[in-house]
Amino acid sequence: MHDLTNAFLELIRLTSTDLPTDVEQSLIEARDRESPGSAAKSALDTVLQNVAMARKNSTPICQDTGTPIFYVQQPEGWSTQALREQIRTAVAEATARTYLRPNAVNAITGLNSGNNLGDNAFPTIHFEEIKGDELIVDLMLKGGGCENVGVQYSLPEGRLGAGRDLEGVRKVVLNAVHQAQGRGCAPGVLGVAIGGDRGSSYYGSKEALFRKMDEPNPDPQLAALEERLTEEANQLGIGPMGFGGETTVLGVKIKGMHRLPASFFVSISYMCWAHRRRRMTVRGSDIQYL
Repeated sequence: MHDLTNAFLELIRLTSTDLPTDVEQSLIEARDRESPGSAAKSALDTVLQNVAMARKNSTPICQDTGTPIFYVQQPEGWSTQALREQIRTAVAEATARTYLRPNAVNAITGLNSGNNLGDNAFPTIHFEEIKGDELIVDLMLKGGGCENVGVQYSLPEGRLGAGRDLEGVRKVVLNAVHQAQGRGCAPGVLGVAIGGDRGSSYYGSKEALFRKMDEPNPDPQLAALEERLTEEANQLGIGPMGFGGETTVLGVKIKGMHRLPASFFVSISYMCWAHRRRRMTVRGSDIQYL
């Protein structure tokens, strides 16, 4: 097994400083939909200028570099303990190089560790053993502002008239967008999980955010619901940063899960316009960043 510390460091740098092409294209399309001279168009112009400057100067896209969330799919025989230590070493080095802002604050003492290393939740690392000989590592940097407006519903929700069906899901997702208003740095991307328990449902809602903006849902029912929710959320008129306008969300990504008969959770993870995610693949000595 190779020492991938430097490869993980480069993955973090790219994720923090270089917005994915599909996300940038969605922002360009959103900017072009807004009225000339509007606050919404001006906000998106500024966002896109920031994206270009961050890429050129290899500096963070946003001052809040967020919680690093790693999803690691490792071949049989790879040491998860070694991978964890290499990732943590890379996170500390990325912090020293200012690719990441020191964000790990002890919730009990209020002290910042200074290197983005805390307990097992900072950084967050999920492991899954897979067949084959390719290591796949997905990284998301999840900012605090958008994390704060994430929400979980337990259906039925009588206050909203939301039952245990896809129509009920539609109602609570739109309610979440309305409650968020411009907070969370709109326009955002919604990761939605339907089912699971409280913990696995939130896990699934973040997994959904790794799908590319132009990647359709393989489930036709969910694909149709994603399109409808995106359209209806954008009819709310909240707009970029809450300034009003045509684009409140860039897209919606839904993951269906199994659940207990007694529970019907809908979890919504809101991702800001700075939708920072990257994938690294390792096969032998070949390392690629996607």
